[in-house]
Amino acid sequence: MAGFDFDFAVLGGGSAGYAAASLAARAGLRTVVVDGGAEVGGLCILRGCMPSKTLLATAARAETVRLAAEFGVRASFGGVDGAVMQTRKRRLISEFADYRRGQLEAGRFAFLRGRARFTSPHSLSIEELGAETDGFLAVARTLTAKTFLIATGSRIDTPPVPGLEECGFLDSDRFLESEQIPASVTVLGGGAIALEAATFYAAVGSRVTVLQRSERILKEADPDVSEALAAGLRSHGIRVETGTQLCSAFAGPEGKLIVFRQNGIEKQVASEEIVCALGRQAATRGLDLESCGIALTGSRVVVSPTQQTSLPHIFAAGDVCGPLEVVHIAIQQAETAARNAVRYLSEAQEPLEETDYRLKLLAIFSEPGMAMAGLTEAEARAEGIPFLSASYPFNDHGKSMVEGQLDGFVKLLVHALTREIIGASVVGPHAAELIHEVVVAMHFRATAGDLARIPHYHPTLSEIWTYPAEELA
Repeated sequence: MAGFDFDFAVLGGGSAGYAAASLAARAGLRTVVVDGGAEVGGLCILRGCMPSKTLLATAARAETVRLAAEFGVRASFGGVDGAVMQTRKRRLISEFADYRRGQLEAGRFAFLRGRARFTSPHSLSIEELGAETDGFLAVARTLTAKTFLIATGSRIDTPPVPGLEECGFLDSDRFLESEQIPASVTVLGGGAIALEAATFYAAVGSRVTVLQRSERILKEADPDVSEALAAGLRSHGIRVETGTQLCSAFAGPEGKLIVFRQNGIEKQVASEEIVCALGRQAATRGLDLESCGIALTGSRVVVSPTQQTSLPHIFAAGDVCGPLEVVHIAIQQAETAARNAVRYLSEAQEPLEETDYRLKLLAIFSEPGMAMAGLTEAEARAEGIPFLSASYPFNDHGKSMVEGQLDGFVKLLVHALTREIIGASVVGPHAAELIHEVVVAMHFRATAGDLARIPHYHPTLSEIWTYPAEELA
C-alpha cells in the first residue's frame, strides 16, 4: 500500500476521534485527524456532557436552597442569575476545549481543520480552515490514507411539528446557551437530554411539562425503571405526559402552546418556552459516503462488531454508527477500530477484535437520577438467558432516608443458574455514581453472593446493593 499520505485518517476530533488517533499513533501508524467543526472539542465537551452537567450543578444548588426549610435551615431562594451561571459554564467549557485542542495539536499525529468528503475509497477532499479567516477556504486539498475512521458524531434532529419553527423553541444547543429562566417550560421528548433539561428547569423554579411520544419515558429501560423515574420526576413537581402525538404549536395570549393527542383526546399545554429534545441524527451529511460504497441506514453508518463499515478498511465509531450515543462507548468503539486498523494493515492472521457491550452503561443526570449496566430484563429474554431479579427501595434505606431522597430503587439481574450478575439498574440519588460498583463486580464476573459478602460501610448509599444481592445469593 505504498504512495499514501497516511496510514490512518480520522474524521472528527471529538472524544472518539482523539482516542483512536492517540492509540494509532502510539502503535506507529502515520495518523491524521481532520476536524470540520466550527469549534474544536467535540460534542461531549462543547454541546453535550460537560455544559449540561455544569448547568445541572447550578440546578442542584438551587434545589438545595429551595428545600432547605425541610432540614431546619432558614434560607430564601432568590432565583438564579442566568448570566453568572452561563459565564461560569463558558469558562469551564473553554478550559476543557483548550485542553482538547492542545492534545490534538501536540504533534503526536497530524491535525487538520477542514471539512472532509470522500472522493474515492482511499481519498478525501478537504476544504481547509484558513488561519486568517472565519470560514472554510473554497480551495480544497486531497488527502489519501490506507485506513479511515469516521467519528463525526451527531447533529440535532428536529421533527416536523407544524408551527414549531414559527412559534420558536430552544433545541439542545440553544438550551445550553440560554441565560433566561422562564416561568414555565414544555419539554418535548423523554430521553436523556429531555429529562436533564426538565430537571434543570424544575430545580431553578420553572413549571415544567414533559411530553413523550412513547408510552413511557426512557424506553430503553425496563418498564419498572421507566415508571419509577417518571414517578420520581413527578414528585419533584414535573408533569410527565406519555403516549402523546404532537399535532401543532402556536403562539397565543397564554404563551407558546403545544397541541397534542393522548388516548384519542386532543389537549394542549401552554408555557413561556419550549425545549425540543426529540433526538439526534448521525452527522454524515456532506461526507459522500454512499458514493464510495459505504452503507448507511438512514443517516447512520452500518458497522460490524469490529467497527468496520461495508468497506473493510474504513471504520466508524460513536454517535455516527451507534448503537448507544454515550461518550465512553464511543471511545471504546474508537479504540477497537484503531487496534483493528493496526491489525488490518499488518495483514495479521489473528481475527479482528469485536466491541464488547457486556458492560454497557447508560446514565441520566436527572433528579432522581437513573443508571443501568449490562442487560435489561427485556434483553435477557431476547437472548434466551434465564435470569432472576431482585430490587430494594430507597424509601426503606437509612442513608437515603436521612438525606430526604426517597425516590426509586436498585435492581440486580443474575443468571438463574450461575447467579453471575448480568445487569443492574438504579433510579435514585447519585445513580450515575452508584452503578459503577456493580460494573466493577460484573467486570470480574462476580456473583450476587460475591457482592453480598463485600463489606460496605454503614450508613452509605452504596450498601443498598447488598440487599438485592443477599436475596439473589
